[in-house]
Amino acid sequence: MTGVSDVPSRGVGPTWLPSSALDAGHRATPINPVTRTNQENDARSSAGTEREQSVDLYEYQGKQYFAKFGIPISPGGAADTVDEAVAQADAAGYPVVVKAQVKVGGRGKAGGIQLADDADAVRRHAAAILGMDIHGHTVRRLWIENASDIAREYYASFTLDRAAKLHLCMVSAKGGVEIEEVAATDPDAISRLHVDPVDGLSEQAAAALVADAGLDDEARPQAAALLVKLYHCYVEGDCDLAEINPLILTTDGRVHALDAKVTLDDNAAYRHPEWDDFAGDEELDEREKLAREKGLNYIGLSGSVGIIANGAGLAMSTLDVVTQVGGTAANFLDIGGGANADVMAAALDVINSDAAVRAIFVNIFGGITRVDEVANGVVEALRRVDIRSPIVLRLDGTNAEAGRAILAEHLSEKLVMEPTMLAAARRAVALAGGEK
Repeated sequence: MTGVSDVPSRGVGPTWLPSSALDAGHRATPINPVTRTNQENDARSSAGTEREQSVDLYEYQGKQYFAKFGIPISPGGAADTVDEAVAQADAAGYPVVVKAQVKVGGRGKAGGIQLADDADAVRRHAAAILGMDIHGHTVRRLWIENASDIAREYYASFTLDRAAKLHLCMVSAKGGVEIEEVAATDPDAISRLHVDPVDGLSEQAAAALVADAGLDDEARPQAAALLVKLYHCYVEGDCDLAEINPLILTTDGRVHALDAKVTLDDNAAYRHPEWDDFAGDEELDEREKLAREKGLNYIGLSGSVGIIANGAGLAMSTLDVVTQVGGTAANFLDIGGGANADVMAAALDVINSDAAVRAIFVNIFGGITRVDEVANGVVEALRRVDIRSPIVLRLDGTNAEAGRAILAEHLSEKLVMEPTMLAAARRAVALAGGEK
C-alpha cells in the first residue's frame, strides 16, 4: 500500500481536523449536524491564517473545482436571481434542491436549503432565500442542483498533517455530520492514511482505505476511484483542504459528492490565474476590505480588543491571552517583520475603523525586527492617525530597552506600556470594559 503505513489507522491522528460546515439537504433523513457558533468559525479561520494564507470556496465553487478533476457531482448551476434559479432547475431536472451559498454552517436550520418539485416551488424558495441573513452572512447566490435519493452517507477528505510532514486522507462510513463530532464520539469510525507526496495515492491504497473505513461493498470500487481523483484535486489543485461531506451512495448505486468544502493555498495563486474569479466572489467586511487594500494580514472578529502583533504565532497567542483574562478580540492582525511607520499606521487605521474596538493591544517581540524601529513606527503612526481607543503596548526582544525609552515621553492615558504580555492583556481588557 502506498503511504507511511501499510495499514490504515483508526482512532489516532492530529488534533486538527477539517471542518464540514455545509449541510446536505437532500432526500434522506439527515443526521443532525453539529452547528458551530460564529465565534468558533472565526477562531478556526484565525488558526488557518497561522498556517498560511488560504482561500475558502463556496460550495458551488468547490463542486465546480471537483468536476475539473472528474469527481462526480449532482447536475446543477449557480443563480443570482429568481429567474436564473428557475432556468438552472429546468436544466438540472426536477426535483431540485435550492441551496444558499454562504461560508458558514447552519444553512439548513436557517431555512437556506429547500427541496422544490417544480418551477413554482423554485421561484418561491429562491425569492425567500436570496437576501436572507444566515448568521451574519447575506445570501447573494444560490446553487440549484438535481435532488439525490440517498442510500448511505460517507465522509472523505485530504489535508496536510504538518507534524508528520505528509498528506493525510480521512475516510468514514459516518458522513453527513461534523467530522469533529465523529472524532469525539466514535474515533474508531474514522480511517486515516498518511500519503507520501513522492509516492502519491495508488488505487490499491485507496481500495484498502475505503474497506477499512467500512463503506458498503457496493460503494467501495467507485469510492476508491473517487478518492484517487480527490487526491489529484488536492495536490494538483493546490488545496489546503479538499473535503466531501457527505459522499453519498444513491439508491441506484452511484457514488458522488453531495457537498464540497475546498480551501485553496493562496501561496500557489501564481500557478492558477483562474483563481482570480474566486477572489471576485469573496465575502469581506469593510474592515477586511480596508486591510486588503493596505496589504495587511487581517481577519475581523467580533470582540472589543484590537490586536496588533508581529508574527502569526504571537498574534494567535495574543488572542488566547486576551480570552484567558476575560476579553474578546476584535481581530487577528499580523504585521510580520516590517513594523515600520507605514505598516503601523496602516494597522492602526484599520483597527481604528472598527467601531466595536474599545482598546488596542500592540504586542511586539523583536527578533529580526528591532524594537526601537517599532517604537519609532508607533510614534510616527500616532502623528498620522487620530486614534479613538487607548493603546496598550508590550515590547520585548531586540533593542527593547531603547524602544521603551523612545516611547516613554509619549506615554499618557491613551498610550500605556506594560512589562509582560499577561499584564498588557489585562490592562487592555480592563480599558475595553472587560473583566480585568
